[in-house]
Amino acid sequence: MKNLQLGIQLEFSFGKVTVHDDYIYVIMNEGVTVQPSFNDVLIAIAESYFPEKDFIYITHRIYSYAIDPTIYLKTSQIENLKGFIVVSPNKDFKEAHNIEKLFFCKPFKVYHTMEEALIQKDTMLYK
Repeated sequence: MKNLQLGIQLEFSFGKVTVHDDYIYVIMNEGVTVQPSFNDVLIAIAESYFPEKDFIYITHRIYSYAIDPTIYLKTSQIENLKGFIVVSPNKDFKEAHNIEKLFFCKPFKVYHTMEEALIQKDTMLYK
């Protein structure tokens, strides 16, 4: 298996994805609307980089963008995806988080810093 400690960076029309050993780190572009069709990219990444390994999805909400929460219905079906983490310094995100997690049937957490997210990622992954 490839050593992804430093990460492999991928660019898409909607944002940047960095693939690590046991998680992917995503930064969406400003103004994007995250929609269910984006799952095709996530599924391809899961199949390519994590064919027989569990992983966590970490999104760093640096920019403002919209999310169609129904995206999580299909995202939840990725078997080896063990959890979803949002990093957001915006304390007002809590209400949106409560709506989004209704559509995701796996652990879904929000942290204010990337350091917190990386610490908690292991807890989600090895539960």
